[in-house]
Amino acid sequence: MVSRNTPPDPERQARLTAELHRDVDQRQQSYRMRALSLFPHICARCGREFEGKRMRELTVHHKDFNHDNNPQDGSNWELLCLYCHDDEHAVDRLRAMGDGPAANDPGARSPIANPFAGLDGLVVPGKEE
Repeated sequence: MVSRNTPPDPERQARLTAELHRDVDQRQQSYRMRALSLFPHICARCGREFEGKRMRELTVHHKDFNHDNNPQDGSNWELLCLYCHDDEHAVDRLRAMGDGPAANDPGARSPIANPFAGLDGLVVPGKEE
């Protein structure tokens, strides 16, 4: 057993450092990192903004549901929060069973997708309370 006070030999330390750098490079090249660098950190459905620790709640959704289709320009991706991502896949599962809305139906998304829908109609400009 190696003592915690003794540093690893220089060869092993160099190998570990190289592995760490390679792992970081691979993660940064992943489609999630590319999507996070291409798009604003906002859910494309509900409009919630994410930063810091909450960034882990922002997921990459493949618009065509094909996880192997990862174009460099991100045209098959959209950033969705965990809740909207689950809802999107629930709608897709219902559609596959024949119970959900048709794929070309503009109202195919769940009514709970945007909690702020219609909010602008409730605000009257110039009226203070």
